[in-house]
Amino acid sequence: MKLDLGFIGSAFIQLLSALPITLLITFVSVFFGFLIGSAVAIIRIYRVPVIHYIASGYVTFIRGTPMLMHLLLIYFGLPVIIDSLAAALGWSFRSTSIPMIGFAFLSFSITAGAYLAEVVRSGILAVNKGQIEAAYSIGMTTPQALMRIVLPQALAVSLPNLSNSFIGMLHGSTLAFTVSVVEINAKAQIVATTNWKFFESYIAAAFLFWGVTILIEKITELLEKRINIYNRGGVR
Repeated sequence: MKLDLGFIGSAFIQLLSALPITLLITFVSVFFGFLIGSAVAIIRIYRVPVIHYIASGYVTFIRGTPMLMHLLLIYFGLPVIIDSLAAALGWSFRSTSIPMIGFAFLSFSITAGAYLAEVVRSGILAVNKGQIEAAYSIGMTTPQALMRIVLPQALAVSLPNLSNSFIGMLHGSTLAFTVSVVEINAKAQIVATTNWKFFESYIAAAFLFWGVTILIEKITELLEKRINIYNRGGVR
């Protein structure tokens, strides 16, 4: 078999049209996953009665099961729940109105939430307890101390792990093709079917993912340098 370098370039250009969908899935999943993860991390750290056990069970279950399984459970289970409620309550809304990408958003956000919960929790625990005690001494409430003092420092400490989670969700977004969402992986298959050059098409997809990953790493490096400047007490 002869490698068609020209087709790799052609496929790469065609795959760019699927990049916005891949990035949208990644950004939405990480954003809502971060919100979920932050809430879960705080609940677990402060051991909120009853909810603490639910939060721990959520993290354990999601981290202990494959990402693809979460997507399939949401894809097949959510319509059953929605349609059952709609029939019981007389709603006109049906699960068929949900766009396919909506299942990916929900599933991947739930998945990201469990992993980011541990990232945020480790970041919060890395902050010196004396700082929150000092916040209490000047009259701050726990939410104020968390928002103004603890969480900003926790985010700085967690930045490398947050970057890894973002890259992980970027690569995990390829699973969205199982629910008919045309992201980069699905687009590579579509492009390849024109002349059965799957190898070249997947090489092009790999280069595209690689390029986006490098970009994320570079942005993370710049943020880390910026944070370190503030940590030294000045801005250049």
